[in-house]
Amino acid sequence: MKKFINDANNVEDEMISGMIKAYPDKLDKLDCGDVVVRKTKKVDKVALVSGGGSGHEPAHAGYVGEGMLDAAVCGKVFTSPTPDKVYEAIKAVNANKGVLLIIKNYTGDIMNFEMAMEMAEMDGIEVEKVVVADDVAVQNSLYTVGRRGVAGTVFVHKIAGALAEQGTSLQEVKAIAEKVIANVRTMGVALSPCTVPAAGVPGFVIEDNQMEMGIGIHGEPGVYKQEIKTANEIADELVTKILEDYDFTNGEVAVMVNGSGATPYMELCIVNNRVADVLKEKGVNVYRTYIGNYMTSLEMAGLSLTLLKLDEQTKQLLDQKADTIGLKEF
Repeated sequence: MKKFINDANNVEDEMISGMIKAYPDKLDKLDCGDVVVRKTKKVDKVALVSGGGSGHEPAHAGYVGEGMLDAAVCGKVFTSPTPDKVYEAIKAVNANKGVLLIIKNYTGDIMNFEMAMEMAEMDGIEVEKVVVADDVAVQNSLYTVGRRGVAGTVFVHKIAGALAEQGTSLQEVKAIAEKVIANVRTMGVALSPCTVPAAGVPGFVIEDNQMEMGIGIHGEPGVYKQEIKTANEIADELVTKILEDYDFTNGEVAVMVNGSGATPYMELCIVNNRVADVLKEKGVNVYRTYIGNYMTSLEMAGLSLTLLKLDEQTKQLLDQKADTIGLKEF
């Protein structure tokens, strides 16, 4: 294993410390541990808290800031954060209009965030939750009951965060988050696995002539292996799987071609070149496209494709400016 680290046991803390030192005007860290919060707290607005295991950067700490999250709770690499850390995050960002928890559909995340939610409610804090499950590859896995929450979560952060900035109610922010969740789908593929620092070995094996379709974001294997194909063939397969699951025609979509950590921007653009053509052929109108690393899996060579069906409300909120270090183009 070759990584730019000091001690595998300290990677999360040192990563967050480095992030805070780089952006001291935007971010802060709670004394309780690996919880990143906005430098300037909201006043009388709904607060958004998300998080999960580290290793997906810029998700989720990179999305803390105006127009998106108020706090990100960072667990160990690919490990759910503990309930006490989530609870501290809720208390820290509560701005008297309630807190929305945005949870990816992984068993540990749901259990720990719900425990924290109950603790906060005992303190009189109004808390709601939504669960993102945008992966079309699997219905169940070692990590979930139902679909996994993957890169589509970033769109939930963006659109719900934009509405929260307008001073609307907790129920309205929850409703827009649920609208995004209902209209977003993702499918991933990997060419090589990733290595969790504490493990020191890759999470699975892919032969040189193979790729793994339906990959998750925690280094878990996908749905099936097959011989590696061209970028156009991969794009065709991803688009086909997503469109088989949800009808994106007769409307506009936001497209995200998300790198898994080690995929060059060049290759992401090559895939998008084909994605855009296929969507046009199938009558799917692209409103905006995002290409880059948004929710990674350490150094995995791979990518995912996300489509979000938009209406006038979600288009307006998607276009609203956000000031975060992870999504400058938003």
